Amino acid sequence: MTQNSTAKTSTAKTKTALVTGANKGIGYEIAAGLARLGFRVAVGARDTGRRDEAVRRLRAEGLDVFGVPLDVTDDASVAAAAAQLDEQGGLDVLVNNAAITGGVPQEPSKVSAEQVLEVVDTNVVGVIRVTNAMLPMLRRAESPRIVNVSSTVGSLTLQTAQTEAVGPISGAYSPTKSYLNALTVQYAKDLAETGILVNAGCPGYVATDLNGHRGTRTPEQGAAVFLTLATLPDGGPTGTFRDDSGLQPW
Repeated sequence: MTQNSTAKTSTAKTKTALVTGANKGIGYEIAAGLARLGFRVAVGARDTGRRDEAVRRLRAEGLDVFGVPLDVTDDASVAAAAAQLDEQGGLDVLVNNAAITGGVPQEPSKVSAEQVLEVVDTNVVGVIRVTNAMLPMLRRAESPRIVNVSSTVGSLTLQTAQTEAVGPISGAYSPTKSYLNALTVQYAKDLAETGILVNAGCPGYVATDLNGHRGTRTPEQGAAVFLTLATLPDGGPTGTFRDDSGLQPW
């Protein structure tokens, strides 16, 4: 019994995860956390220097990681990333983390159309580009998962409950997270019969470049909910939005 068990363990395929925007902050910690759980992790990032440095740091910890050049706003870059992953054995988990705020001003009465379009292209269309490019591999995976890094600033329920409103007034960044939440639901419905679980999570107010490091949580703390979503059991929830405390309203 022990011998059979050992044989099964030794021949088990190592699962591969891709994390976009993984060169720093929450994305880096998601990549590190998944690698510590035994995943082979593709560190997706468009900045070559930062990507290489992230891979170096993670490998120094003895983790199984490799770099993937990836600009989520560029069709050719996304296609090349998918081809690289396919050549290296496929994909089991996709974490859509790459995002930008779009800078200031953010008030809808002041934000420019160009500013909004830039944020939408990264935070929403970028998720569609990457997800659809990776879907053929995910469909072949044994226990595929798609995890979208969202935020409660995108929760229309919380934003419209004046006593519980979250985040500053935003005409660019926050609405893209509302869009991402809606997109998560639609992907979950679309892929309901495939075994691919699609969920969104909120890391909380994490100190990152996006908020000038004013957050009250560490990137490692923010990454925790995404590790949970990436490793949900087969038959687990899909089409949900949660943080460390549990389910959150859309």
